[in-house]
Amino acid sequence: MKTYTEHFSLLTRDCDLNSAWRPGAILLAMQEVGGAHSERLGAGRNVLALQNLAWVLTRIELEMDRYPTIGEEISLETFPAPVRRWFFPRYFVIRDAEDHEIGRAASLWVLLDLVTRRMAQPGGIAALMPDNRDLPAPLGLPGSVTEVSGVLEESRRVPLYSDLDANRHVNNTRYVDWACDALGVDCMAENELARFTVNYDMEVKPGQEVRTQFRRLGRDFSYCGFVGDERHFDIGGTLRPRR
Repeated sequence: MKTYTEHFSLLTRDCDLNSAWRPGAILLAMQEVGGAHSERLGAGRNVLALQNLAWVLTRIELEMDRYPTIGEEISLETFPAPVRRWFFPRYFVIRDAEDHEIGRAASLWVLLDLVTRRMAQPGGIAALMPDNRDLPAPLGLPGSVTEVSGVLEESRRVPLYSDLDANRHVNNTRYVDWACDALGVDCMAENELARFTVNYDMEVKPGQEVRTQFRRLGRDFSYCGFVGDERHFDIGGTLRPRR
């Protein structure tokens, strides 16, 4: 179980106004495939819940060469890398029906203590991860997001029912949807995200008002969110004309 792969056809529900795979839906697929692999390794949601633990994403970077469209056959491969102190790296590779690599992602996960809402030590969960030191990483580990110097646009957002997941906070995939909303319909109709990075600093809970800041400078953009004076997430990425 060093790696795990799922094959599927893209459904209409996962695609955008251009019939292309929506960035948030890509992250959702990665979440599910990573979760399925963790289950097979004995570190899935149900096992962790018995210890009052849950997997939480702290950083992710996605790079797409092209976006597949409705009905295309896709494979999504995932594998973990050796644990780094408190962090569990996990990689993803997206391939098309001809087995051509069309996208890749790197992510960092931690264990969340559901009682204290703080990071938990890797402990015995780290021992369940396979030895994948021989597998090449498709992408470097995600770094920090840098804000661009474009014109600042501020807004406010309160999490809705559809933003929340079983961990009772805004799901990691939703922040990218928020960033695409900030970019706007006209922009996303003509462009696509060549790459983006998300830093998850603090969870956003039900009822918390998020003050968002959006900036765009040419093809680059940044989008971040605060609750009060505390920064909760950062997103940075690069656009390219839609193909």
